[in-house]
Amino acid sequence: MMGHCLIRASAVGVLLSPVLFAQQKHREFALKADSPKFWSLVAKDAQLKAVGSDFGFTEGQVWESGGSVIVSDEETNEICRLFPDGHHMTIMRLGDPDGNTRDVQQRLIVTASILRALIRLSPDERSYTVIADRYHNMRLNSPNDVTLGPDSALYFTDPTLDLMKGEKQETPFQGVYRLDRNGKLTLLIRDMAQPNGLAFSPDGKYLYVDDTERRTIWRYAFHADGTVSGGALFAEEKSSEEPGVPDGMKVDRKGNLYVTGPGGIWLWNPQGKRLGLIILPSVPANLTWGGEDRSTLWITAGHYVYALKMKVAGYLPYAERKEK
Repeated sequence: MMGHCLIRASAVGVLLSPVLFAQQKHREFALKADSPKFWSLVAKDAQLKAVGSDFGFTEGQVWESGGSVIVSDEETNEICRLFPDGHHMTIMRLGDPDGNTRDVQQRLIVTASILRALIRLSPDERSYTVIADRYHNMRLNSPNDVTLGPDSALYFTDPTLDLMKGEKQETPFQGVYRLDRNGKLTLLIRDMAQPNGLAFSPDGKYLYVDDTERRTIWRYAFHADGTVSGGALFAEEKSSEEPGVPDGMKVDRKGNLYVTGPGGIWLWNPQGKRLGLIILPSVPANLTWGGEDRSTLWITAGHYVYALKMKVAGYLPYAERKEK
């Protein structure tokens, strides 16, 4: 989830801004299997549907009951609601909104890059409250993606990918944080170059985090007290042929991992074996599950929001858990 300007270059290649994403060549939708098990997840004749197409740079989608989808537009600085017929309305104007999720009370949580904060929208969606913007009195970098954890806390990444030019980095690292329901912010991971997408396994045993700069995916053991341990390399997404980097990620109910990457969405089984690739016309930035049975992938890619029906149901923490 990268912002408007090219901030930095990595050792493995240049990180792409929305402008550069838009300049990439158009590809045809296709499904590429690396394993026969790929076809247990998606039908060979599955069709990709463009639901929305008049955005600037789409990100942070959250599916809603009734068929609408919340979408961040990083280029027009808006949080929007996209309806099934393809039209959308602006919910709120906000500088460079990025990843979104809902908490256990179903309130919309937004990573607000320019504010350098994690925010919560009011129920009427007319105002917001900053719920995290400092760690040990140091301003956060540019919060990027967020998810609800098995313990009902919020977990988010804080790279410098969207740190505005001229802004000073105050934390001496790019971290992954836990924000509990009492507002306590805890640093969990500090040794990544650019942490970006993150997701929990359906059984709550593992936290996955990708590193956009190094183009790697890491898996951590998750503990009941909200801590993580034993970070291990899970997979790599490196390609010199296609644009794209590890960014947004989600898991299905079987524990398979779906991660944006070069050429489209890379599908990994729980053991770290690539099952296949969903090749998309535009470089994807994020994805989520939707539909009443949560078996449709909603994909944000440049100007577009796509929908792809799958053969497996997805795992969405906020949709699985009710307030206790």
